[in-house]
Amino acid sequence: MEKKDYTKVISAGIIIFRRVEGELKFLFLYRSRGTWDFPRGRMEEGERSWQTAFREVGEETGLRRSELIMHPNFKVYEKFPYMSEGKRIFKVVIFYLAETTQSRVRISSEHEGYGWFSYPEARKALSRYKARVEILRKAMEAIEAAGQGGATVAEQVPPEPVADSLE
Repeated sequence: MEKKDYTKVISAGIIIFRRVEGELKFLFLYRSRGTWDFPRGRMEEGERSWQTAFREVGEETGLRRSELIMHPNFKVYEKFPYMSEGKRIFKVVIFYLAETTQSRVRISSEHEGYGWFSYPEARKALSRYKARVEILRKAMEAIEAAGQGGATVAEQVPPEPVADSLE
């Protein structure tokens, strides 16, 4: 089966973390049926991936762009095919990484809850999605590389505009 037999769907989101008494906690949204995941959503026409990520985080968590400190140069992709209503879909999810000091979020109607998970808890929550565990590991490495224990990034750095096309 050739790639052109698929409908391409691009989504974007942000892996959000905060510090609680010296420990990193990652934000997860509960999507139902035992599924915990990062805030993310489908790209709308005319949007760039980073615009989608900020819009979706705002819609799904109530967190504003000004409440997120973006980690520079972090952009990872998850790619996978699936079937939906008899159609072949090739999905690309683009994740950015950001820190917040906010502990409370306002979830949207498409979610049933949220939680702040330690790194081991987050790995366990994602355990049935090996690619997401790997993405979380890359996020943790980026946080640690920013400074011992993931020191706070001193300034907000917007993600660099990068073409979102897979062509």
